[in-house]
Amino acid sequence: MYSPHPTNTGEWLRRHGIRPSVQRVAVMDYLFAHRTHPTVEEIYRALATQIPTLSKTTVYNTLKLLVAQGVVAQIAVDPCGMRFDGDLRVHGHFFCSACGRLYDLFFDSLSELPMPEEGHAVSGVQLCYRGICAECRKRAEGERCEREKDRSNPIKKQ
Repeated sequence: MYSPHPTNTGEWLRRHGIRPSVQRVAVMDYLFAHRTHPTVEEIYRALATQIPTLSKTTVYNTLKLLVAQGVVAQIAVDPCGMRFDGDLRVHGHFFCSACGRLYDLFFDSLSELPMPEEGHAVSGVQLCYRGICAECRKRAEGERCEREKDRSNPIKKQ
């Protein structure tokens, strides 16, 4: 279960059955501190300056272990790569196909979601909306308005 950033990440990992290492603690601390649903590449680039011996393979293997132990969620919404989330509270996501940002969506109850027929054992749910975020829509509207002004103005400065 998700908890706020612990005071001792190494001990927190031990409680979840994970032997702490410098790399594992650094990856988990990064996920606690950066709620951006980063990719392996983003985590690697951020941590490689602090841990010069870090490899992308180590980041990948660390994330694989954290997911297997149930302390990190793997999110398959971005066609450019897998994302990771250290927040295990029940929530969904909104993926902006224009800027690639992934937003958290929290809701009160799972009872409104459709459930599979009786007899199935659900081990997880990933709810993801795809579209254009409000910021990208505003930017696109502003660009469209500027183009329309240019077309309606017969006198253009050369």
